[in-house]
Parts: sequence; structure tokens; C-alpha cells
Amino acid sequence: MARKNRNKEFKNLEVIDAGAKGKSIAKAPDGKVIFIGNAVPGDVVDVQTTKKKRAFYEGTATKIHEFSDKRVAPPCIHFSVCGGCKWQFMGYEHQLFYKQKEVTNNLTRLGKIELPEVTPILGSKEIYFYRNKMEFSFSDSRWLTQEEIQSGKDIEDRNALGFHIPGMWDKILDIKECHLQQAPSNGIRNAIKQFAIKNNIPFFNTRDQKGMLRTLMIRTSSTGEIMVLLQFFEDNKAQRESLLNFVAEEFPEITSLQYVINSKGNDTIYDQEVICYKGQDHIFEEMEGLKFKINAKSFYQTNSAQAYELYKITRDFAGLTGDEVVYDLYTGTGTIAQFIAAKAKKVVGVEAVPEAIEDAKENARNNNISNTEFFVGDMKKVFTSEFVKTHGEPDVLITDPPRDGMHKDVVAQIIGILPQRIVYVSCNSATQARDLALLDEHYKVTRTQAVDMFPQTFHVENVVCLERRQ
Repeated sequence: MARKNRNKEFKNLEVIDAGAKGKSIAKAPDGKVIFIGNAVPGDVVDVQTTKKKRAFYEGTATKIHEFSDKRVAPPCIHFSVCGGCKWQFMGYEHQLFYKQKEVTNNLTRLGKIELPEVTPILGSKEIYFYRNKMEFSFSDSRWLTQEEIQSGKDIEDRNALGFHIPGMWDKILDIKECHLQQAPSNGIRNAIKQFAIKNNIPFFNTRDQKGMLRTLMIRTSSTGEIMVLLQFFEDNKAQRESLLNFVAEEFPEITSLQYVINSKGNDTIYDQEVICYKGQDHIFEEMEGLKFKINAKSFYQTNSAQAYELYKITRDFAGLTGDEVVYDLYTGTGTIAQFIAAKAKKVVGVEAVPEAIEDAKENARNNNISNTEFFVGDMKKVFTSEFVKTHGEPDVLITDPPRDGMHKDVVAQIIGILPQRIVYVSCNSATQARDLALLDEHYKVTRTQAVDMFPQTFHVENVVCLERRQ
């Protein structure tokens, strides 16, 4: 007996809010919340549910009866299929409003934190073409659009160079134009694709694990330098060199042309040898006269202009006078540590990734910064009482953890030493709220500032200043 379809259709629902992960919110007649992926607050829509949980539904708007005044026309031809810029159809001022609201709600409702007057979110001056790093994947069996499928025609052109369809590891959407990275990013990507097709260089097949071309990474910097890295699955020297020579000749502005030969199951390059084919094996970012060397494996904030604003806020919240010992937890390549070093007595950075710490040390040397020290290891194992005893108790502690937030042992260690001030930088205000709740007995939030690093998406950074309770 066929299983009954439990999905429901609701008519003429007003979309009332925006929630987590870019979903908009409506209320069903039975009182349950419906999370909708393709609607804007203010729309009046029909909704087909796709998933039912005890407390909510997930659904898709199938018809829009009234368009919200918050809507704008998305400029990207790939919008709604790509999944990378989920809020492109919402005016930027409204994006900022909902990002600010999410941060405030997380801190007050999840963390139950008493907040000072909230400083308005800092928007990005550039709302398109702001990313300094993009990664694209090749595929010989590209994702077909609904129009192509319904046409009934045989599709011969199946090669793609673009992005993964959300939730589908083996499906790649071919990208003709992306609005996230400045020129010549689109030109480089499209030229590489056309050259490869013309010269019969095989695109990768994820399921069968065969093909020559695997991934493309393009990095640009505020100094005008460009890095291009091609990842090959098969080692065909003639095809590899023909493509690399074409790229070098067609785009002489590229300052770092590199490649990787990676025949393992996944396409991460962090355990692979990166080979410099032409130019330097790095590019430079610059901030207030400091230069940061970026290689193919380096982490650097992907919005250079907003990273500068984020770091200025972090430095301001730290309130340094020149006499403080500062700990920078989850320091990455030490950019924040070096950015604040001139206003501190000493900065101690800790990070789990060895390559990042090597970059931090090299950048500090190149910038003639002598009052920073960097250490590598698992944070909860390195940041111990013995470590603090050896390197000095911090007056100010800066922490910028990954999305999961800080490990409870790290929070416990912070409480054990009780620095006077903590500056908590977070890319996930929900886990930030959890950690702030653990610190609340000992610390009071005195300042909070959301920063939009990623326009057209639902992601938002938040910086919080905590002062030790007396």
C-alpha cells in the first residue's frame, strides 16, 4: 500500500520574519512555524511543505500573491539555483536589519545576556564583488536546469566549471558570471573552461573518479595581486602545461600561477604538494602598512575591506594602552595579533593549524614585529595553567573561534585566570551566546557590534566586549 503524502499546501500566508540560515518565516493555520527558503518577509504566498517536524514545517513558496516591498531584482542569472547568495532578492538595508535582529535575539534569548545599547550593524561598502577568494569545481556531468530537462532535447554540453548544488556533493552548476569576486575572476574561469573544451581536456567525474580537471581557485588581494591554482586529478603533462601556458599568456596580470596533482578521494589540497608554475608562490595583503603573505593554503578573511573594519573594532574594544599582555586565541595566521601588536606590551597567539602558525611567524618577521609569540596545538591542550604561568597572565584576551565556538575546557580556563577584558569575535552568534552564558557570572557585556562580512548571504560576524565583574 502506497505511503500517504504527508506534505501540505497552505494558501495566502504572509511571510512575517527572517530566521536562521536564510529561511523566511510564516505561520501555518495550526500555529506552527513554516521555514521557507524562497520568500522575503512581507510576501504573501502559497506554500507547499516539504518536511514536517513536531514544532515546525519546512516548505517552498509555490505562488506569490503579493510581493514584499523589501524585494529587489537579483542581478545574478544563477540566483535561486546556485544557493550561494540566498538573500540577493532582498534589499541590502533589510538584510542588515535581519542580521542585526538575529544576533540580538541569539544573545538575549539563547544566552540570556543583559546587553548594553546595541551599536548598529556595520554594513559593507561593497555589496557585490567583495570576496578575495573563490573556489570552483569541474564536472563532466553538470547540473541541468528545470528548463533544460523539460525541453526534452538531448543535452550534449555537459561540462561545468562552477559551484556545488546545495546538498549535492556530485552535482555542479555551471557558472557563467559570478557577482562575488572582482575582475578578472569571471574572465579567467570562463577562458579556462572554453580552452579545456576546445582542446579536449577531460573534466572530472566525481562518481567514477576520473578526468583531468578537478578544481580552480582564484585569489585576489587589495594590493592588486592575483593567484590562480588549478587542481588536476590525472597527471598528463602535455595537457597540464598547455592549459597553464594558455592561462599565463592570456592573463599576464596573474602574479602567482600554481597547480596541484591530487588523485585521492577528496579534493582538499592541505595535504598535497602545491607546485608554483609561474611567478611567486604567494600574494600579499596589506593593512595599515602591515603585509600578510598569503599562500595557496593560507586562511585570510575573504572580505579584505570588511576584515579591516572588523579588526579596527576588535582593537578598539581591547582598549589597549601599551602595557598589556594580550592572548589571541584561535589566532589563525596571526593577523589580529599583529594588527594590535603596536598597542600592546606582548601578544601571544595560539592556533591548531601548524601551517597557519608558520605563516604568522613569517609575517611577523617580515613586518618587523618583535612582541608577538605564536604557538601551535589543540586549544584545550595548549591553553593550560602551565602555559599561562610560562607566558604570563593576560590582561586582555581576544578569542575568534570557529563556528562551533569555544570548547568548554577553554571557557573553564578563561574563568580560571579571569583576564580584565575579553573581546569575543564570532561568526556564529548562537554559539557565541552559549559561551557568553558560561562567562556571565564573571563578566558583563559592555559593548557589542555586528559586522556584515558577507552581503547577499545570511552570515554575520559579531564582536562583544566583556569586562570582569567587580
